Amino acid sequence: MELIRPEHYRLHNGGAKDALPFADAEYADRLAGLRDIMELHSLDAVVLTSMHNVAYYSGFLYCSFGRPYACVVTKTDCITVSAGIDAGQPWRRSVGDNITYTDWTRDNFWRVVAGITGTAKAIGCEADHLTMDRAEKLNTFLKPKRGMDIAPATMQQRMMKSPAEIALIKHGANVADVGGYAIREAIRVGATELEISIAGRDAMEREIAKRFPDAEYRDTWVWFQSGLNTDGAHNPVTNRKLRHGDILSLNCFPMISGYYTALERTLFVGEVDAASMAVWQHNIDAHEYGMTLLRAGSTCADITAKINAFLAERDMLQYRTFGYGHSFGILSHYYGREAALELREDIDTVLEPGMVISMEPMLTIPHGVPGAGGYREHDILIITEEGAEDITHYPYGPGFNVVG
Repeated sequence: MELIRPEHYRLHNGGAKDALPFADAEYADRLAGLRDIMELHSLDAVVLTSMHNVAYYSGFLYCSFGRPYACVVTKTDCITVSAGIDAGQPWRRSVGDNITYTDWTRDNFWRVVAGITGTAKAIGCEADHLTMDRAEKLNTFLKPKRGMDIAPATMQQRMMKSPAEIALIKHGANVADVGGYAIREAIRVGATELEISIAGRDAMEREIAKRFPDAEYRDTWVWFQSGLNTDGAHNPVTNRKLRHGDILSLNCFPMISGYYTALERTLFVGEVDAASMAVWQHNIDAHEYGMTLLRAGSTCADITAKINAFLAERDMLQYRTFGYGHSFGILSHYYGREAALELREDIDTVLEPGMVISMEPMLTIPHGVPGAGGYREHDILIITEEGAEDITHYPYGPGFNVVG
């Protein structure tokens, strides 16, 4: 008997959807917003290929492992396109339909996408996510009469958080605090960065499971750095043992159904020398000043300029290494950056109620200079009509964070 090898199939395994991060009405609102964008630009369909946009509009956060995935949105449908290796999970974890493409013939993924959109249509796509190879295949198989980069418009939509999203982000901030306290308890001379990181990560994952028993659990992590390893905000964990007087950097990142939150704090083991205390206080002062600036009507560039001037007056600006904060939502260290809401000199976005943004100044003093190390504080704030709500509650400063 000859085996039939289809280009695609539907595998609605299990017969019922799993619980998604949000109610169906939330996804309906998001899709309505996307269809407004489509109508504004006279698009027939949108082919979303990034992890963040597929998850934002469908609920399904894919794991590509080198395979293409998509969420195709038309005027009537929202269909995820996934690889056979995931079986029925993409259907169970998405709000709409799902089609599985097979590996039997190269480019079956694009044949499925074209079957949903049709050919010779006006198509929106994410130009910042398509490689040159995949952009060529999109043009070959869909033969669009017109294309448009939809990424900027979808990013603007994601930047404005719904009440449901804000509620989830608040949970994430609370979970990050739990991780912070677990890390603080684990700090002692002789403990390793790795051991301490594990304590924080395990505490956060258990807390997420307690708060969201029907969620999927992945990607929660900790960067706990010591000594010279604190010089970069994203330095990986090592097996270095803590020593008395070390500067430490606590970085907790709980992931709840694709939503990222963060807690970042400077700590010291046992005691702080005078030079380090002076730098630490400068960074704390900049952090507190920066949080007062996060108000509706302010622009990212203006806030950045004011903090720059604040640090320059204290002869500290030359030690700043990156922007002062960024948006939160569906993002991680490998997907979802909402670059239009970052506190940098070249971003003119006006803060509005419903945006969620961090204040996270960092000063890095080079090795061999008194006070050497990386100093970083990080709070998450929700922009409101009246000002901003700080949802990070783990304390910062030497009164609580000289430990071990």
